[in-house]
Amino acid sequence: MSAIGGTILRTHLHEDHLSKENMEAVGLVTGLLVTFAALVLGLQLSTARAGFDAADKDRSVYAAKLARLDQCLRDFGPAMEPARSRLRQYTAAVIASTWPREPLPEVAGMPDTSNMALRGEDATLGALMNDVGLMIDTAAPSDASHANIAARCRADYALVQESRWAVIEDAIGSSPGWFSGILSFWLVLVFFSFGLQIQQRLLGAIVLGIGVVAISSVMFAIVDLDTPYGGVFGITSTAMRDALADMNR
Repeated sequence: MSAIGGTILRTHLHEDHLSKENMEAVGLVTGLLVTFAALVLGLQLSTARAGFDAADKDRSVYAAKLARLDQCLRDFGPAMEPARSRLRQYTAAVIASTWPREPLPEVAGMPDTSNMALRGEDATLGALMNDVGLMIDTAAPSDASHANIAARCRADYALVQESRWAVIEDAIGSSPGWFSGILSFWLVLVFFSFGLQIQQRLLGAIVLGIGVVAISSVMFAIVDLDTPYGGVFGITSTAMRDALADMNR
């Protein structure tokens, strides 16, 4: 729209405003804006990609640690079946609340996830995970072997909690909205200037349109990557579903 606005303004300006000297001045300022915008776009895209990759890795590691904790509880024996049930309910609820558009997992006793927050900490999920920790802490080992297993389960539970908070922080995103707004304002000025400088020829319009589409796609990728649990590049539920399937064995 800004490029179209520039071309429309050009048709209404007097020829004195379109002199070679004025266009050179406009081109100089535009070049400065283009340089800054290109640097910031490159840094933003790199940062968004790195953040997305980190969130994807944290989710996979979290799923693996949940499956490992369940295996430890299974090794302890029947006394830990209530804790395993709570862990399955928790994992299923995480899947249902994080990916609400996907088919819901079927686990008996899982809480209602329709009103759970898509981002940040949820009290219901936190309570389920806390119940698992309390059951592990209050376990009564019958011999030295079970005592060692209980100690391993407590260590695994601590690792799960660390990964859980890492995943919660990843879902929040990193780039403030006002920063994207400032960058968008720069790009509006750049394309307005381009529209003001080019003559109304078909080739110029095509090149300008290609530039608009290209830069818009970069902005879209930055915004989409900064929301790792939504959009086109969203993190999939595969790792968590695999962990739940392992728990249901």
